[in-house]
Amino acid sequence: MRLDPDNQKVLDLIIAAGRPPIASLEPPAAREVYRGGRKFLMPDPPDVDDMRDMDATGPLGAIPLRYYRGQGAPKENAPALVFYHGGGWVIGDRDTHDYVCRKLANEAKCVVVSVDYRLAPEHKFPAAVIDSHAALQWIVVNAATLGIDAKRVAVGGDSAGGNLSAVMAHMARDGDAPALCFQVLLYPGCDMGMQFSSYGPQFDRFPLNLAAIKYFMGHYLNGPADVDDWRASPLRAKSFKDLAPAFVLTAGFDPLWEEGKAYAKKLEEAEAQVSFVHLADQMHGFLTQGRIVRAADMALEMAAAAMRHAFGR
Repeated sequence: MRLDPDNQKVLDLIIAAGRPPIASLEPPAAREVYRGGRKFLMPDPPDVDDMRDMDATGPLGAIPLRYYRGQGAPKENAPALVFYHGGGWVIGDRDTHDYVCRKLANEAKCVVVSVDYRLAPEHKFPAAVIDSHAALQWIVVNAATLGIDAKRVAVGGDSAGGNLSAVMAHMARDGDAPALCFQVLLYPGCDMGMQFSSYGPQFDRFPLNLAAIKYFMGHYLNGPADVDDWRASPLRAKSFKDLAPAFVLTAGFDPLWEEGKAYAKKLEEAEAQVSFVHLADQMHGFLTQGRIVRAADMALEMAAAAMRHAFGR
């Protein structure tokens, strides 16, 4: 499959700008480089009916959130998506995924709450899982105050955020987190073992390549024993029965695509409701590059349509 020319434009821009590979930088510098790139790659932010920053209460202190009420979403009892941003558990924040959250809120006519979980290596696994869980619980407990219908709460995110969303869905199924009506997994990382054939030199020229994945995992995990922990590798969970319905999206030019497909297959085999979409001509990270990559909006609109269906709208 030929790479979407819009993706190639992004690759050319990265080269022209002389941006160093993320894996060559210390995490604080990597965060700044990634944050700076979003300014050139994300479209102008669309208006939403309400947006405000707030904090959830976590076991180790405040967890920053950003609340969006999409245009046309009810002011009371609105369905909600709890969103976890991507960035390999090391980079990314509320700002880097601001457009994605606004777009989903408007298209799905819902509330989106973006979670700024603690990042590695300052806070290693399972810190991001703990924060994600605490934020989800806080949002549901405070649903009435937030204008949210506690019975129509979904989780979702891209890449590392897709990983955290899948983990939250397993916890919800087991009664260890609030019940969920849907999960949105956007080119998710599902297995820390790096054993799929898509992990290879064919993606060396892309921002997410083998070196970048090793960099992220090396900073996030405490050691090899964490690889088998389902909270790090949800594909290794013992059971996929009775999980919330899911929308799973993968991209063809992405080392993670085969594990995302395998995750969708596990859901299907467990008779879960799952919609699997593979965009063979797109690369990992394209959803936050919508100023240049026109397919980003199309993919977000597909995810929002699946959310609307799950929310019963």
